[in-house]
Amino acid sequence: MSNKLAQVLAAIDDANAKDPRMDEGKPEALLYGQRMSAECDRLFPDADDSLKIAARGQHVERWVLARAEYPEGRAGYLKWRKDLAAHHAKTVSGFMTTAEFDAQSIDETAKMLRKEGIKRVANVQALEDVICFVFLKWYFAPFAAKHPDDKVQRIVEKTARKMSADGRARVLEEFDLPPVLAAAFA
Repeated sequence: MSNKLAQVLAAIDDANAKDPRMDEGKPEALLYGQRMSAECDRLFPDADDSLKIAARGQHVERWVLARAEYPEGRAGYLKWRKDLAAHHAKTVSGFMTTAEFDAQSIDETAKMLRKEGIKRVANVQALEDVICFVFLKWYFAPFAAKHPDDKVQRIVEKTARKMSADGRARVLEEFDLPPVLAAAFA
């Protein structure tokens, strides 16, 4: 790992260590970032620095923009998500600038964090696959336990649609999903 990459990952971790929400005894955003990095390394062992940084910074300072500060409903949710993506991109870009990454790498990472080019740009799609794997591996079961079956089915279908064909195939290989849910990844 290069010094520049290590510097940016440490900056993201330092920021995420301030998350007041806890999960498994760790700040929630810090744990999420570590899980994202682990899945990125597993799924894309040859990932470039931009993808590694985007994976770690996917939820940097997520608690700063609370969902409750936005209107109820889909429009409020989408505005919150867009504002979060812009915040993540700006924050990570600042860390990369401090570490003296080149402008192209900074721009590419920011685009990944804003999801610009999903299904068209390889690294943006790779990040989305990592996000989906992290969700399925660590967050799906608690989500499913709190929601009715029809909502769980819709979320699984949306997750599958976001993924690449290779990502969906790996889900079917790696997860033991009930047939009704597995069908979304086929």
